[in-house]
Amino acid sequence: MQKFITGIWIVLLTAGGFVSRAQTVTMASLLKEMTDFNAVTYWPKPYYSAGQASSYDRHSISPDKPGWFANGDKSEFIRVEEINGHKEYVMLDEKGPGALVRFWLTTFKRAGKLRVYFDNNPEAEIVVPSYDLTKIDLKPGPALLIPHSSYEPLEKGGSTLYLPMPYAKHCKVTWEDAANEITEPRYYQINFRKYIPNTTVRTFTLKEARSLSGLIDNVNKQLLNPINVTKGKQSLINQTILPKQTASVNLPKGANAVKFLSIEVSSENKDNLEKLLRSTILKISFDGQQSVECPVGDFSGSGVGGKPLQSWYRTVTANGKIISRWTMPYQKTASISLENQGDQSVSIKVKAVSQPYSWNSNSMYFNAHWKFTEKVPIKKWDETDGAIEWELNRIKGKGIFLGDSFAVFNHMHTWYGEGDQKLYVDGETFPSEFGPRADTEDSYGHNTFTRTRNLDGVTFKTDFKYDLEMLGWANGTADCAATTYWYGFR
Repeated sequence: MQKFITGIWIVLLTAGGFVSRAQTVTMASLLKEMTDFNAVTYWPKPYYSAGQASSYDRHSISPDKPGWFANGDKSEFIRVEEINGHKEYVMLDEKGPGALVRFWLTTFKRAGKLRVYFDNNPEAEIVVPSYDLTKIDLKPGPALLIPHSSYEPLEKGGSTLYLPMPYAKHCKVTWEDAANEITEPRYYQINFRKYIPNTTVRTFTLKEARSLSGLIDNVNKQLLNPINVTKGKQSLINQTILPKQTASVNLPKGANAVKFLSIEVSSENKDNLEKLLRSTILKISFDGQQSVECPVGDFSGSGVGGKPLQSWYRTVTANGKIISRWTMPYQKTASISLENQGDQSVSIKVKAVSQPYSWNSNSMYFNAHWKFTEKVPIKKWDETDGAIEWELNRIKGKGIFLGDSFAVFNHMHTWYGEGDQKLYVDGETFPSEFGPRADTEDSYGHNTFTRTRNLDGVTFKTDFKYDLEMLGWANGTADCAATTYWYGFR
Protein backbone atom coordinates (compact mmCIF):
# COMPACT_ATOMS: atom_id res chain seq x y z
CA MET A 1 0.00 0.00 0.00
CA GLN A 2 1.37 3.41 -0.93
CA LYS A 3 0.43 6.23 1.40
CA PHE A 4 1.83 9.67 0.63
CA ILE A 5 1.38 12.29 3.30
CA THR A 6 2.40 15.79 2.27
CA GLY A 7 1.20 17.60 5.35
CA ILE A 8 0.93 21.36 5.35
CA TRP A 9 4.49 22.29 4.65
CA ILE A 10 5.44 21.55 1.10
CA VAL A 11 3.26 23.97 -0.83
CA LEU A 12 5.27 27.00 0.11
CA LEU A 13 8.39 26.54 2.11
CA THR A 14 11.21 28.50 0.58
CA ALA A 15 14.55 30.21 1.04
CA GLY A 16 16.13 33.15 2.81
CA GLY A 17 19.12 35.41 2.24
CA PHE A 18 19.48 38.31 -0.23
CA VAL A 19 16.90 40.60 1.27
CA SER A 20 18.16 39.87 4.79
CA ARG A 21 21.21 41.90 3.78
CA ALA A 22 19.06 45.02 3.90
CA GLN A 23 20.16 47.52 6.57
CA THR A 24 16.73 47.38 8.19
CA VAL A 25 14.77 44.16 8.65
CA THR A 26 11.12 44.84 7.91
CA MET A 27 8.03 42.83 7.17
CA ALA A 28 8.41 43.83 3.51
CA SER A 29 12.06 42.73 3.34
CA LEU A 30 11.21 39.35 4.86
CA LEU A 31 8.30 38.83 2.46
CA LYS A 32 10.58 39.55 -0.51
CA GLU A 33 13.20 37.20 0.90
CA MET A 34 10.67 34.36 0.83
CA THR A 35 10.54 34.36 -2.97
CA ASP A 36 14.23 34.84 -3.79
CA PHE A 37 15.70 31.50 -4.87
CA ASN A 38 19.26 32.88 -4.82
CA ALA A 39 19.00 34.39 -1.35
CA VAL A 40 19.62 31.29 0.71
CA THR A 41 22.86 30.49 -1.12
CA TYR A 42 24.55 33.32 0.81
CA TRP A 43 25.38 33.33 4.52
CA PRO A 44 22.82 35.71 6.07
CA LYS A 45 23.74 39.32 6.83
CA PRO A 46 22.64 40.42 9.34
CA TYR A 47 23.24 37.06 10.95
CA TYR A 48 20.42 35.29 12.76
CA SER A 49 20.10 32.06 14.69
CA ALA A 50 16.94 29.97 14.68
CA GLY A 51 14.78 29.37 17.74
CA GLN A 52 11.59 27.54 18.58
CA ALA A 53 9.05 27.59 21.41
CA SER A 54 6.84 24.51 21.57
CA SER A 55 4.53 22.48 23.78
CA TYR A 56 7.07 19.66 24.22
CA ASP A 57 6.83 17.64 27.44
CA ARG A 58 8.87 19.48 30.11
CA HIS A 59 9.84 16.15 31.70
CA SER A 60 12.40 15.92 28.88
CA ILE A 61 15.42 17.54 30.54
CA SER A 62 18.51 15.66 29.39
CA PRO A 63 19.32 12.43 27.49
CA ASP A 64 21.00 11.04 30.61
CA LYS A 65 18.01 11.65 32.89
CA PRO A 66 14.57 9.96 33.21
CA GLY A 67 11.83 11.46 31.09
CA TRP A 68 13.87 12.11 27.95
CA PHE A 69 11.27 10.27 25.88
CA ALA A 70 8.29 11.76 27.75
CA ASN A 71 5.38 12.16 25.36
CA GLY A 72 2.90 14.56 27.00
CA ASP A 73 3.58 17.20 24.33
CA LYS A 74 0.59 19.41 25.05
CA SER A 75 -0.51 22.38 27.16
CA GLU A 76 3.03 23.14 28.29
CA PHE A 77 3.80 26.82 28.83
CA ILE A 78 6.61 29.03 30.11
CA ARG A 79 4.51 30.48 32.93
CA VAL A 80 1.06 31.85 33.82
CA GLU A 81 0.40 35.57 34.21
CA GLU A 82 -2.58 37.21 35.96
CA ILE A 83 -3.71 40.18 33.85
CA ASN A 84 -6.84 42.21 34.62
CA GLY A 85 -8.53 39.31 36.36
CA HIS A 86 -7.77 36.62 33.78
CA LYS A 87 -4.93 34.15 33.21
CA GLU A 88 -2.63 34.30 30.21
CA TYR A 89 -0.49 31.24 29.53
CA VAL A 90 2.83 32.36 28.04
CA MET A 91 3.87 30.38 24.96
CA LEU A 92 6.82 32.52 23.87
CA ASP A 93 8.82 35.28 25.58
CA GLU A 94 11.83 36.49 23.56
CA LYS A 95 14.02 39.54 23.53
CA GLY A 96 14.67 41.24 20.21
CA PRO A 97 15.80 41.94 17.67
CA GLY A 98 14.00 39.04 16.01
CA ALA A 99 11.09 37.88 13.88
CA LEU A 100 8.30 35.32 14.12
CA VAL A 101 8.53 33.25 10.94
CA ARG A 102 6.31 30.19 11.49
CA PHE A 103 3.40 29.57 13.88
CA TRP A 104 1.88 26.07 14.03
CA LEU A 105 -0.93 25.09 16.39
CA THR A 106 -3.72 22.60 16.79
CA THR A 107 -6.33 21.55 19.37
CA PHE A 108 -9.84 20.07 19.69
CA LYS A 109 -11.88 22.94 21.09
CA ARG A 110 -10.77 26.50 20.50
CA ALA A 111 -12.61 28.90 22.84
CA GLY A 112 -10.35 31.64 24.19
CA LYS A 113 -7.98 34.38 22.99
CA LEU A 114 -4.52 34.22 21.44
CA ARG A 115 -2.43 37.37 21.86
CA VAL A 116 0.85 38.62 20.37
CA TYR A 117 2.63 41.50 22.14
CA PHE A 118 5.56 43.45 20.67
CA ASP A 119 8.28 45.60 22.26
CA ASN A 120 6.94 45.28 25.82
CA ASN A 121 3.70 47.06 24.94
CA PRO A 122 1.08 46.07 27.56
CA GLU A 123 -1.54 46.05 24.79
CA ALA A 124 -1.43 43.15 22.33
CA GLU A 125 -0.94 44.13 18.69
CA ILE A 126 -2.70 40.93 17.58
CA VAL A 127 -5.69 39.35 19.31
CA VAL A 128 -7.09 36.19 17.74
CA PRO A 129 -10.52 35.31 19.23
CA SER A 130 -9.86 31.58 19.20
CA TYR A 131 -7.07 28.96 19.30
CA ASP A 132 -7.28 29.19 15.52
CA LEU A 133 -4.92 31.25 13.37
CA THR A 134 -7.44 31.36 10.51
CA LYS A 135 -9.40 33.84 12.68
CA ILE A 136 -6.60 36.42 12.62
CA ASP A 137 -7.71 39.93 11.62
CA LEU A 138 -5.65 39.87 8.42
CA LYS A 139 -5.77 38.21 5.01
CA PRO A 140 -2.37 36.50 4.68
CA GLY A 141 -3.55 34.40 1.72
CA PRO A 142 -3.58 30.65 0.99
CA ALA A 143 0.21 30.21 0.86
CA LEU A 144 0.94 32.07 4.10
CA LEU A 145 -1.92 30.72 6.21
CA ILE A 146 -2.80 27.05 5.76
CA PRO A 147 -5.46 25.02 7.58
CA HIS A 148 -4.23 21.51 8.36
CA SER A 149 -5.71 18.53 6.54
CA SER A 150 -7.68 17.64 9.70
CA TYR A 151 -9.06 21.16 10.14
CA GLU A 152 -12.77 21.52 10.84
CA PRO A 153 -14.23 25.06 10.91
CA LEU A 154 -16.20 24.67 14.13
CA GLU A 155 -13.71 23.10 16.50
CA LYS A 156 -11.19 20.38 15.67
CA GLY A 157 -7.83 20.85 13.99
CA GLY A 158 -5.22 23.54 13.47
CA SER A 159 -3.33 25.70 11.00
CA THR A 160 0.07 27.19 10.25
CA LEU A 161 0.90 30.86 9.70
CA TYR A 162 4.03 31.88 7.75
CA LEU A 163 3.43 35.63 7.71
CA PRO A 164 6.69 37.15 9.04
CA MET A 165 6.39 39.44 12.06
CA PRO A 166 9.64 41.26 12.95
CA TYR A 167 10.23 42.97 16.29
CA ALA A 168 12.94 45.32 17.53
CA LYS A 169 12.92 44.79 21.30
CA HIS A 170 10.67 41.96 22.45
CA CYS A 171 7.90 39.52 21.55
CA LYS A 172 5.48 37.63 23.79
CA VAL A 173 2.72 35.21 22.74
CA THR A 174 0.02 34.15 25.20
CA TRP A 175 -3.16 32.10 25.37
CA GLU A 176 -6.21 32.94 27.50
CA ASP A 177 -8.52 29.96 27.85
CA ALA A 178 -12.24 30.66 27.93
CA ALA A 179 -12.53 28.44 31.01
CA ASN A 180 -9.67 30.39 32.65
CA GLU A 181 -7.98 27.00 33.08
CA ILE A 182 -6.50 24.67 30.47
CA THR A 183 -9.10 21.96 29.89
CA GLU A 184 -8.26 21.01 26.29
CA PRO A 185 -4.87 19.92 24.85
CA ARG A 186 -3.00 22.88 23.33
CA TYR A 187 -0.26 21.97 20.87
CA TYR A 188 2.00 24.61 19.35
CA GLN A 189 5.32 25.36 17.67
CA ILE A 190 6.51 28.94 17.18
CA ASN A 191 9.65 29.38 15.08
CA PHE A 192 11.55 32.65 15.23
CA ARG A 193 14.76 34.32 14.15
CA LYS A 194 17.16 35.80 16.69
CA TYR A 195 19.19 38.55 15.02
CA ILE A 196 22.54 39.68 16.35
CA PRO A 197 22.43 42.68 18.72
CA ASN A 198 22.20 46.11 17.14
CA THR A 199 20.41 44.79 14.06
CA THR A 200 17.92 47.42 13.00
CA VAL A 201 14.41 45.97 12.87
CA ARG A 202 11.09 47.71 12.28
CA THR A 203 8.47 46.13 14.50
CA PHE A 204 5.36 44.56 12.97
CA THR A 205 2.08 46.47 13.10
CA LEU A 206 -1.32 45.55 11.76
CA LYS A 207 -1.42 48.90 9.99
CA GLU A 208 1.76 48.17 8.04
CA ALA A 209 0.63 44.61 7.30
CA ARG A 210 -2.58 45.92 5.74
CA SER A 211 -0.63 48.48 3.70
CA LEU A 212 1.41 45.62 2.22
CA SER A 213 -1.61 43.74 0.85
CA GLY A 214 -0.33 44.04 -2.72
CA LEU A 215 3.06 42.56 -1.83
CA ILE A 216 1.41 39.82 0.23
CA ASP A 217 -0.82 38.90 -2.72
CA ASN A 218 2.20 38.75 -5.01
CA VAL A 219 4.15 36.55 -2.57
CA ASN A 220 1.18 34.17 -2.36
CA LYS A 221 1.04 33.89 -6.14
CA GLN A 222 4.76 33.21 -6.45
CA LEU A 223 4.84 30.64 -3.64
CA LEU A 224 1.89 28.71 -5.03
CA ASN A 225 3.12 28.91 -8.64
CA PRO A 226 6.93 28.93 -8.62
CA ILE A 227 8.47 29.77 -11.99
CA ASN A 228 10.74 27.24 -13.72
CA VAL A 229 13.82 28.94 -15.17
CA THR A 230 14.13 28.30 -18.91
CA LYS A 231 16.72 30.88 -19.99
CA GLY A 232 20.36 29.90 -19.64
CA LYS A 233 22.86 27.29 -20.77
CA GLN A 234 21.39 23.81 -21.04
CA SER A 235 23.22 20.60 -20.13
CA LEU A 236 21.51 17.38 -21.24
CA ILE A 237 21.56 13.63 -20.69
CA ASN A 238 19.31 11.43 -22.82
CA GLN A 239 20.32 7.79 -22.83
CA THR A 240 19.66 4.30 -21.54
CA ILE A 241 21.98 3.34 -18.70
CA LEU A 242 22.92 -0.31 -18.38
CA PRO A 243 23.08 -1.98 -14.97
CA LYS A 244 26.06 -0.81 -12.88
CA GLN A 245 26.86 1.94 -15.42
CA THR A 246 26.84 5.75 -15.15
CA ALA A 247 25.84 8.64 -17.40
CA SER A 248 27.33 12.09 -16.80
CA VAL A 249 27.35 15.64 -18.11
CA ASN A 250 29.65 18.57 -17.33
CA LEU A 251 28.09 21.93 -16.59
CA PRO A 252 29.26 25.30 -17.97
CA LYS A 253 32.65 26.42 -16.63
CA GLY A 254 33.04 29.50 -14.48
CA ALA A 255 30.93 31.06 -11.75
CA ASN A 256 27.43 29.73 -12.44
CA ALA A 257 24.46 28.23 -10.66
CA VAL A 258 22.07 25.47 -11.65
CA LYS A 259 18.67 27.17 -11.56
CA PHE A 260 16.53 24.33 -12.92
CA LEU A 261 16.97 20.57 -13.03
CA SER A 262 14.52 18.07 -14.49
CA ILE A 263 14.87 14.28 -14.40
CA GLU A 264 12.73 11.67 -16.13
CA VAL A 265 13.19 7.99 -15.32
CA SER A 266 11.56 5.26 -17.42
CA SER A 267 11.79 1.60 -18.35
CA GLU A 268 10.17 -0.82 -20.76
CA ASN A 269 8.42 -2.30 -17.75
CA LYS A 270 6.41 0.54 -16.19
CA ASP A 271 5.69 -1.57 -13.12
CA ASN A 272 9.35 -1.26 -12.15
CA LEU A 273 9.31 2.53 -11.74
CA GLU A 274 9.18 2.36 -7.94
CA LYS A 275 12.31 0.21 -7.87
CA LEU A 276 14.14 2.32 -10.46
CA LEU A 277 13.60 5.56 -8.55
CA ARG A 278 15.37 4.03 -5.56
CA SER A 279 18.18 2.26 -7.51
CA THR A 280 19.07 5.22 -9.78
CA ILE A 281 21.44 7.48 -7.85
CA LEU A 282 21.82 11.21 -8.53
CA LYS A 283 25.33 12.55 -7.91
CA ILE A 284 26.32 16.19 -8.30
CA SER A 285 29.83 17.59 -7.83
CA PHE A 286 30.76 21.25 -7.45
CA ASP A 287 34.34 22.48 -7.80
CA GLY A 288 35.77 18.98 -7.53
CA GLN A 289 33.80 17.79 -4.52
CA GLN A 290 30.61 15.71 -4.51
CA SER A 291 27.81 17.43 -2.58
CA VAL A 292 24.77 15.42 -3.67
CA GLU A 293 24.36 11.64 -3.55
CA CYS A 294 20.79 10.47 -3.33
CA PRO A 295 18.29 8.14 -5.05
CA VAL A 296 16.36 10.13 -7.62
CA GLY A 297 12.97 9.48 -6.03
CA ASP A 298 14.11 10.48 -2.55
CA PHE A 299 15.83 13.62 -3.86
CA SER A 300 12.49 14.69 -5.33
CA GLY A 301 10.81 14.59 -1.92
CA SER A 302 8.19 12.04 -2.94
CA GLY A 303 9.96 9.02 -1.46
CA VAL A 304 9.17 5.61 -2.95
CA GLY A 305 6.96 5.43 -6.02
CA GLY A 306 7.18 8.89 -7.62
CA LYS A 307 3.89 10.23 -6.26
CA PRO A 308 2.89 13.75 -7.43
CA LEU A 309 4.19 16.62 -5.33
CA GLN A 310 4.05 20.41 -5.60
CA SER A 311 6.30 22.62 -3.50
CA TRP A 312 8.47 25.72 -3.72
CA TYR A 313 11.71 23.90 -4.45
CA ARG A 314 10.42 20.65 -5.96
CA THR A 315 7.71 19.29 -8.22
CA VAL A 316 6.85 15.76 -9.25
CA THR A 317 4.30 15.76 -12.05
CA ALA A 318 1.48 13.27 -12.51
CA ASN A 319 3.52 11.45 -15.16
CA GLY A 320 6.56 11.20 -12.88
CA LYS A 321 8.77 14.04 -14.13
CA ILE A 322 10.97 15.38 -11.33
CA ILE A 323 11.73 19.10 -11.20
CA SER A 324 14.21 20.79 -8.84
CA ARG A 325 14.37 24.55 -8.35
CA TRP A 326 17.15 24.50 -5.75
CA THR A 327 19.78 27.09 -6.73
CA MET A 328 23.13 25.24 -6.87
CA PRO A 329 26.08 27.62 -7.26
CA TYR A 330 29.74 26.87 -7.98
CA GLN A 331 32.90 28.83 -8.74
CA LYS A 332 34.61 26.93 -11.56
CA THR A 333 33.30 23.48 -12.49
CA ALA A 334 30.38 21.14 -11.85
CA SER A 335 29.01 17.85 -13.13
CA ILE A 336 25.86 15.76 -12.85
CA SER A 337 25.86 11.95 -12.93
CA LEU A 338 23.19 9.26 -12.80
CA GLU A 339 24.38 5.85 -11.63
CA ASN A 340 22.30 2.74 -12.26
CA GLN A 341 22.83 0.52 -9.22
CA GLY A 342 19.99 -1.78 -10.23
CA ASP A 343 19.87 -5.02 -12.21
CA GLN A 344 17.98 -3.69 -15.25
CA SER A 345 18.50 -0.91 -17.76
CA VAL A 346 16.98 2.48 -17.11
CA SER A 347 16.22 5.31 -19.55
CA ILE A 348 17.16 8.76 -18.29
CA LYS A 349 16.40 12.27 -19.51
CA VAL A 350 18.09 15.12 -17.65
CA LYS A 351 18.02 18.85 -18.35
CA ALA A 352 19.96 21.33 -16.25
CA VAL A 353 19.67 25.08 -16.87
CA SER A 354 22.55 27.21 -15.56
CA GLN A 355 22.96 30.97 -15.28
CA PRO A 356 25.87 33.23 -14.24
CA TYR A 357 26.18 33.59 -10.45
CA SER A 358 27.88 36.25 -8.32
CA TRP A 359 30.16 34.10 -6.16
CA ASN A 360 31.69 35.77 -3.09
CA SER A 361 33.04 34.87 0.33
CA ASN A 362 29.51 34.39 1.69
CA SER A 363 28.45 31.91 -1.01
CA MET A 364 27.60 28.34 -0.01
CA TYR A 365 27.29 25.01 -1.82
CA PHE A 366 24.05 23.02 -2.04
CA ASN A 367 24.06 19.60 -0.34
CA ALA A 368 21.67 16.64 -0.30
CA HIS A 369 22.43 13.59 1.84
CA TRP A 370 20.60 10.24 1.96
CA LYS A 371 20.55 7.65 4.73
CA PHE A 372 18.70 4.33 4.86
CA THR A 373 18.29 1.81 7.70
CA GLU A 374 16.17 -1.34 7.64
CA LYS A 375 14.03 -2.46 10.58
CA VAL A 376 14.63 0.44 12.91
CA PRO A 377 13.11 -0.55 16.29
CA ILE A 378 9.96 1.32 17.32
CA LYS A 379 8.99 1.40 20.99
CA LYS A 380 5.51 2.03 22.34
CA TRP A 381 5.48 5.60 23.64
CA ASP A 382 4.57 4.64 27.22
CA GLU A 383 7.08 1.75 27.32
CA THR A 384 10.26 3.62 26.45
CA ASP A 385 12.87 1.31 28.01
CA GLY A 386 15.30 0.65 25.21
CA ALA A 387 13.89 3.42 22.98
CA ILE A 388 16.33 4.97 20.51
CA GLU A 389 16.77 8.17 18.53
CA TRP A 390 17.51 7.65 14.84
CA GLU A 391 20.01 10.15 13.50
CA LEU A 392 18.96 11.58 10.14
CA ASN A 393 22.17 13.54 9.67
CA ARG A 394 25.17 15.00 11.47
CA ILE A 395 26.97 17.88 9.74
CA LYS A 396 30.33 19.38 10.64
CA GLY A 397 30.99 22.92 9.48
CA LYS A 398 29.00 26.07 8.79
CA GLY A 399 25.76 26.40 6.88
CA ILE A 400 21.96 26.53 6.83
CA PHE A 401 19.71 23.47 7.18
CA LEU A 402 16.69 23.76 4.89
CA GLY A 403 14.64 20.62 5.27
CA ASP A 404 14.22 16.91 4.83
CA SER A 405 12.21 14.11 3.27
CA PHE A 406 11.44 11.12 5.48
CA ALA A 407 10.38 7.99 3.57
CA VAL A 408 9.27 5.07 5.73
CA PHE A 409 8.06 1.53 5.17
CA ASN A 410 6.03 0.71 8.27
CA HIS A 411 5.83 -2.98 9.15
CA MET A 412 2.97 -2.39 11.61
CA HIS A 413 -0.71 -1.50 11.30
CA THR A 414 -0.35 1.12 14.02
CA TRP A 415 1.09 4.63 13.95
CA TYR A 416 4.88 4.59 14.31
CA GLY A 417 5.71 8.33 14.28
CA GLU A 418 4.83 9.44 17.80
CA GLY A 419 8.39 10.56 18.60
CA ASP A 420 9.65 14.14 18.60
CA GLN A 421 12.18 15.57 16.18
CA LYS A 422 15.25 17.16 17.77
CA LEU A 423 17.63 19.60 16.08
CA TYR A 424 20.95 20.39 17.78
CA VAL A 425 23.09 23.37 16.74
CA ASP A 426 26.72 24.21 17.54
CA GLY A 427 27.32 21.72 20.33
CA GLU A 428 23.99 22.12 22.13
CA THR A 429 23.15 19.50 24.76
CA PHE A 430 19.44 20.37 24.52
CA PRO A 431 17.86 20.76 21.07
CA SER A 432 17.06 24.12 19.50
CA GLU A 433 13.93 22.54 18.09
CA PHE A 434 11.92 19.98 20.03
CA GLY A 435 8.70 19.27 18.15
CA PRO A 436 5.77 16.82 18.45
CA ARG A 437 4.18 14.79 15.62
CA ALA A 438 0.91 12.81 15.23
CA ASP A 439 -1.08 11.12 12.43
CA THR A 440 -3.52 8.34 11.62
CA GLU A 441 -3.34 4.95 13.33
CA ASP A 442 -3.12 2.55 10.38
CA SER A 443 -0.04 3.64 8.46
CA TYR A 444 1.16 0.26 7.20
CA GLY A 445 3.36 0.37 4.10
CA HIS A 446 5.05 3.34 2.45
CA ASN A 447 4.69 6.79 4.01
CA THR A 448 6.50 9.97 3.00
CA PHE A 449 6.79 13.21 4.96
CA THR A 450 8.59 16.18 3.49
CA ARG A 451 9.25 19.68 4.73
CA THR A 452 11.51 22.32 3.24
CA ARG A 453 12.04 25.49 5.19
CA ASN A 454 11.28 29.09 4.49
CA LEU A 455 12.44 31.90 6.75
CA ASP A 456 12.81 29.24 9.45
CA GLY A 457 16.00 27.75 8.02
CA VAL A 458 18.40 26.70 10.80
CA THR A 459 21.82 28.36 10.72
CA PHE A 460 24.82 26.63 12.29
CA LYS A 461 28.45 27.74 12.68
CA THR A 462 30.27 24.57 13.76
CA ASP A 463 27.93 21.58 13.63
CA PHE A 464 24.34 20.39 13.21
CA LYS A 465 22.57 17.19 14.26
CA TYR A 466 19.06 15.94 13.51
CA ASP A 467 17.57 13.11 15.60
CA LEU A 468 14.11 11.54 15.61
CA GLU A 469 12.64 9.62 18.53
CA MET A 470 11.53 6.20 17.32
CA LEU A 471 8.28 5.95 19.26
CA GLY A 472 4.88 4.66 18.15
CA TRP A 473 1.59 3.30 19.41
CA ALA A 474 2.96 -0.26 19.57
CA ASN A 475 6.29 -2.07 19.52
CA GLY A 476 7.58 -2.95 16.06
CA THR A 477 9.93 -1.89 13.27
CA ALA A 478 10.10 0.38 10.24
CA ASP A 479 12.52 0.84 7.33
CA CYS A 480 13.63 4.49 7.40
CA ALA A 481 15.14 6.63 4.63
CA ALA A 482 15.99 10.29 5.18
CA THR A 483 17.09 12.92 2.69
CA THR A 484 18.37 16.16 4.20
CA TYR A 485 18.97 19.41 2.31
CA TRP A 486 21.32 22.22 3.33
CA TYR A 487 23.76 24.87 2.11
CA GLY A 488 27.26 24.95 3.53
CA PHE A 489 30.85 26.13 3.33
CA ARG A 490 33.86 23.88 2.82
